[in-house]
Amino acid sequence: MLLILAFASDFTRLRFPFIALGFLFTLIGFVIYASIDVQVQLQVAYFACFMMTWGTSAPSVILDVWYNNNIADENRRIMLTGVGVPVANLMGVVSSNIFRPQDAPKYIPALATTAAFGGCGFVLTLLLGAWMIVDNNRRDRKEGVKRKAKEISTELLRDGPAAEEYRWFL
Repeated sequence: MLLILAFASDFTRLRFPFIALGFLFTLIGFVIYASIDVQVQLQVAYFACFMMTWGTSAPSVILDVWYNNNIADENRRIMLTGVGVPVANLMGVVSSNIFRPQDAPKYIPALATTAAFGGCGFVLTLLLGAWMIVDNNRRDRKEGVKRKAKEISTELLRDGPAAEEYRWFL
C-alpha cells in the first residue's frame, strides 16, 4: 500500500490526499478491529490488521516528502527533517505503553486511542491541504497569474511563503 500511495502521489503531484487516505486506513482498521469478535471473525481481524499497517506506514513517508517539498530553504528543511522524523518515531513509545495487560483481551482504550490519532491525522491533513489550496488561490488572485509550485524558480523561493511568487506544493 505504501508503494501504491507513493506512486499515486508522484503521478498526480499531490501529497495531502494520499497522506489523508493513509490516516483514514488507520482509523478504519482500528475501528473494525475494535468492533468485532476477533476469534469469531478471524479473516476480518486479519484484514483490519492490514488496514492498520497501511495507515501507519504510508502517511509518515509521504508526509516527509510533503514538508520537504514546501520548505525552500535547505537549512530549514534539514532542521525540520531532523526534528520531524524522530518525533514521528517517538509515537512507538506511546503505542508500546497504551496496550496494557488489564485491558486484555479487547484492548479497547488502546485501540480507541490509536484510532483517534488516525482520525486527527486525517482531519488535520485535509484542513492543512485545504488551507494551502485557498492560500495558493489567494496568491494567484493577488498576482494576477495562475501558477503551480513546480513552475517557480527556486531562486525566487529563498524566503519561502514570504515571497509573493511562492506556491504551496499540495
